[in-house]
Amino acid sequence: MHLYDNTCNECAQLITNRYSTSFSMGIRVFDKKLRAPIYAIYGFVRFADEIVDTFHQHDKAYLLDKFRKDTYEAIEQGISLNPVLHAFQEVVRKYEIEQELIDAFLDSMEMDLHFHNYEDALYQQYIYGSAEVVGLMCLRVFCERDTKNYERLKPSARSLGSAFQKINFLRDMKSDFDDRGRVYFPGVDFTSFSQKEKDLIEADIKKDFDDAYQGIIRLPKGAKFGVYLAYVYYLNLFKKIRQSPATRVVNERIRVTDRRKVFLLFKSAFKSRLGLIS
Repeated sequence: MHLYDNTCNECAQLITNRYSTSFSMGIRVFDKKLRAPIYAIYGFVRFADEIVDTFHQHDKAYLLDKFRKDTYEAIEQGISLNPVLHAFQEVVRKYEIEQELIDAFLDSMEMDLHFHNYEDALYQQYIYGSAEVVGLMCLRVFCERDTKNYERLKPSARSLGSAFQKINFLRDMKSDFDDRGRVYFPGVDFTSFSQKEKDLIEADIKKDFDDAYQGIIRLPKGAKFGVYLAYVYYLNLFKKIRQSPATRVVNERIRVTDRRKVFLLFKSAFKSRLGLIS
């Protein structure tokens, strides 16, 4: 089983590396014992997201339902022949991740099969299920069964997940609308997206970032720098988006270059060594 477990964990790591430079770099600077569990969580959420966003020529509802059933079976049995689910169930069982978080995440993925416009209640539900609970799953790992610390840091973890997701929505507005017909922000018409609407969304994201930082600086030592690094990457992306007019946001995908990410890595490491992340 040791060989199989390691192979499944390596699959989750490969998925993370292929799909996200930002998260991959952040995970690499975690304490070694935290890396495999976070790779496993990312692999799980990435594959579920891939079903609803990419597999256009297949029956997405069937595939997502099967993925859900296979997830629950893997957790119950403590094993799966799907390497992503096998790695994930190990984390769920070891760190006692609540089923409510998994349910909320999969429910949000299912929402993407049925909704193309998200008004206030649906928007909040989607943000919680698609992003905030992922932050809470990771926090379960970071806190290593320290329930008191987990409860103390929950609000900030939710805020960070929320900020990341809302930035993703801004960054991917064009592809979400063109490829999937979706507009996530309540009351926003993609064809007439205004600077005023953009400013309001960005004010909301800034509040999430401010709230999240208060939790980052209180994270356990082995997790703090990695989460801070992901925060810095997204904060830089946010700054680029804020400096861009609304017309640019709806016409291109704004990104941070890999060269810039490497610079931010070294700058953040320098601040960490000097004890300036506080």
